[in-house]
Amino acid sequence: MSETPAQQYAAQGRRAGSDLPADSVEVHPDADALAAAAAARFVQVVVAAQAERGAASVVLTGGGTGIAMLEQVRKAPGGIDWSRLDIFWGDERFVPAGDPERNELQARQALLDHVPVDHARVHPVAVSDGEYPDPVEAAAEYSTAVHAHLAEHGAFDLHLLGMGGEGHVNSLFPDTHAVREEHELVVAVTNSPKPPPVRVTLTLPAVRRARHVMLIVAGAGKAEAVAAAVGGAEPVDIPAAGAAGLESTTWLLDREAAGALR
Repeated sequence: MSETPAQQYAAQGRRAGSDLPADSVEVHPDADALAAAAAARFVQVVVAAQAERGAASVVLTGGGTGIAMLEQVRKAPGGIDWSRLDIFWGDERFVPAGDPERNELQARQALLDHVPVDHARVHPVAVSDGEYPDPVEAAAEYSTAVHAHLAEHGAFDLHLLGMGGEGHVNSLFPDTHAVREEHELVVAVTNSPKPPPVRVTLTLPAVRRARHVMLIVAGAGKAEAVAAAVGGAEPVDIPAAGAAGLESTTWLLDREAAGALR
């Protein structure tokens, strides 16, 4: 019997000291099963980090699948101690407070407004009508928060990523200045090819400062980019190919998104 894509890629092994598979691909029947599996992994990583280090940190993603995952976490939070969880965002649309396109607002509606988080440990990106009305200033302010966290804790525990059909993650689009950034952890994007054009994003160097990176991707329209990223494409062409965790990198896919894997 031939192996499924999930079996082929998950067979790449485990990293020492972690019960999570390294550089693995899991294929789930549909988007609902994918969201549930991603939520279970979210809880697993957070609970393990809190048990080991007393606290945990996650970098959230937006998009339909990412928000569906947060709704699943809300339904089955396991043993998460919400008061000991730091929450960041991988990117944010630089729009006014309350704009429905903000990843922060969507995450609050799906999860954060329904669990006892410590609001001092929730770190949203500035809004366009707030204290930092310039996206470059907002990026600098967020960079300060990110650097402070990493200086104290060494790494994020989990960085969640969705992916676009052309392979973008966070607001790092192919062949752009942001995806080529090699030093800064946070940058402003002023000409995103996907509206809204102005955003603040964590860069690939920031993604690589996470112990575990989890890419959650659904839909046939993303299958070719998934295959290219897993196959080792250049990050400037397929930004998702540059996403890697310090301990594990896991692709969670629905069957359609895995359709071009060989």
